[in-house]
Amino acid sequence: MIETKSPKIYDLEERTLKFAKQVRNYVGRFSKTIASIEDGKQLIRSSGSIGANYIEANEALSRKDFLVRVKICRKEAKESRYWLNLMDDNGNQDLRARRED
Repeated sequence: MIETKSPKIYDLEERTLKFAKQVRNYVGRFSKTIASIEDGKQLIRSSGSIGANYIEANEALSRKDFLVRVKICRKEAKESRYWLNLMDDNGNQDLRARRED
C-alpha cells in the first residue's frame, strides 16, 4: 500500500485562540493607567478578532468571501502588532520577555 502524505495542518483556529488568551494575560499584568487601559482594550479587541474572522473565513460561502475574511484577519494581526508595540512596559523585563514570546 502506498502511503500519501497528509496536507500540512495549520491549526490556525487553535493558534489564534491561544494568542488571544496570551494577550489577555499580558494586558492584565500592566499597571492601571489611562493609556494602558485604553491601549489594552484595543489590543484585546484586535487580537480576538483575528481568530473570530478566521473561523468566519472557514465558513465562507465562496472563495471570494474566504479571501476577504482572511484579509481582515491579516489586518487585525497588523493592528495587534501596532498596539503591542505602542504599549509601554516601562522597563519591566518580565513584561518585555512576555511580549517577545
